[in-house]
Amino acid sequence: MERKKILLRLDPAVHDAIAKWAADELRSTNAHIEYLLRGALREAGREPRDARPITRPGRPRREEQA
Repeated sequence: MERKKILLRLDPAVHDAIAKWAADELRSTNAHIEYLLRGALREAGREPRDARPITRPGRPRREEQA
């Protein structure tokens, strides 16, 4: 399944704060926004059952490389 692409408009200060947080967590800004959205969905009891797991930051594990 192809990942969805969206245009997201953010206040520059919000973007900068998320980008810094993402860098601290070794994620891209895009991956961190998805991580935060999934957390909000989970807390609200709205996480979709058929969502693929989020990819981990860093190098893939050996079994994931095959």
